[in-house]
Parts: sequence; C-alpha cells; structure tokens
Amino acid sequence: MNYRITHRTIYEYAEPVAVSHHAARVEPRVTEAQSRTDWRITISPEPAVQVQRPDFFGNRVCFFAIQELHAKLEVTATSVVSVEARSLRAPGLSQPWEQVARRYRDPVAPEAIKPFQFVFGSPLVQPRPEFADYARASFPAGRPLLEGVLDLNRRIHTDFVYDPVATTIATPLGEVWEKRRGVCQDFAHFAIACLRSLGLPASYVSGYLRTRPPEGKPRLVGSDATHAWFSVYCEHHGWVDFDPTNNCQPSDEHITVAYGRDFSDVSPVMGILTGGGSHEVKVAVDVEPL
Repeated sequence: MNYRITHRTIYEYAEPVAVSHHAARVEPRVTEAQSRTDWRITISPEPAVQVQRPDFFGNRVCFFAIQELHAKLEVTATSVVSVEARSLRAPGLSQPWEQVARRYRDPVAPEAIKPFQFVFGSPLVQPRPEFADYARASFPAGRPLLEGVLDLNRRIHTDFVYDPVATTIATPLGEVWEKRRGVCQDFAHFAIACLRSLGLPASYVSGYLRTRPPEGKPRLVGSDATHAWFSVYCEHHGWVDFDPTNNCQPSDEHITVAYGRDFSDVSPVMGILTGGGSHEVKVAVDVEPL
C-alpha cells in the first residue's frame, strides 16, 4: 500500500522567542516491510542551523536551531512510503516465554545485547509487581511467547477504555493503570511495562495509522493523527509489532516512523527555547492512500 503523509506541527507563543533548538523525528523508517520514496521537511522561520543524522535507535532526526525573534514555529514533513502487508508467522511455534526471559538475565550473550536494553525501565515505563501480575494471566507456564503477547494485546484492548480526555502526555502510567482509560500512547506504555515486568524485551513504536471515513462521507484532510503501538523481540522472528488500541497486528495500514524505549525517545518535535511564555500546539496529520 502506498501513502502520502503530511504531518504539520505549529507552535504559537504568547511572547516572542529569542532562540530555540529542536529535534524532529518525523521521517518514516525504512524496514523490511516499508520503503520510503520521498521525504522533505519545511521549517518556518528558516533555521540558522539544520542537520540530519540517525539517533541511538537508528531513527532519522532533523536537528535545527532558530536564532531570530519569532512568535510562531511551523514544521511540515511530507513523506511518500510503501508498506507491505505482513502477518504473524506461527505464533504457537515461538519459544516458551520463560525461555526467552531467561535469555535476558545476566550474563547476557553478545548476540542478545541489543534487545537486552529494552528489558529495563525507562523514563516513562517502570516495571512493577502489579503489572507482572496482570501479565501473568496471558503467560501461563510453557506458553509460546507470541501466543502470550497476542492474548495480552487482546486483554488490554478489552479491559481499557479509549478516552482522549482521560490522560495527557504527562499522565503517569500508574494513573492510567488505576483509571483503565487512556489513548494509544498509554496502552502501548502499559503493554511494554507488563512485558518488561516479566523480563521480556519490548519497545515503543511511533507512526501513523490509515483511518477510513464513515461510509458515504468524504475523507477529511488533516484529520488523521499520530499513532503508537509496541513491539516485542522474539528469536527467529525478530521484532514483532502489536497494536492494543485496535487489538490487531500492524500490517499495511500502519506506517512506522520511530522506535524507542518509550515516547520520550521518539517525540515527533521537541526542543528548548528562550522566551515564549505560554504556548499553544496544533498538530494536523493527513495519511492519503495513493
């Protein structure tokens, strides 16, 4: 499936900003199932400095600095990507989950080092005993890892309510657990916390999701949004993605932008500035099938 994606972020400041430094992670990744044929970023005001390079996790990042007074910042990224349909291969043939967890206990084999870093807590996701207790219902003794993750994905979708006003990007995961309400970011964080609480490597994935208008209604340009899901590492399968918000496995309607330990590693646009006072952020995303 081919898509043209437009992601526009606008910051409007109550007071002029003198200097600002930012990092934008809005360039879709190239993976086995996803290719990128075009990408460009437009920044206004024009930056005095602009550099692109990969971060620690291999995500493409645009670093830029604006060194003139400005009351508004607009960042627009436009991409053309192609995503292939993919399916989970024989989840019942994956290794028992306890065997996988043992692989990521010290000492760790050299070939397991990269997934090993996703077993530990991170700024927004900390393992807790109650998360492990919740997860164990999906992971009885000897259950194949991917079968267990499929069940955990389903249970989060069933037990938690999608509520866009229940949380913000700053809501602690413990509060999400207590309310059992939130959005895609919260559900991805919770799934990751459950898996890490069992000693399993899990990562956060940011991207976009193709949305379909109601039957007979036109597609509204700019009404899409960023999306989040999670991935678990399984030997012989590699990283396998799951979407608890929609109780599905990402395929050709999920577009991957960045991987990290949690949202703090993959925020689309982040930065520091001098001045500005209070500010308002507006985000518009358009995922257009080609």
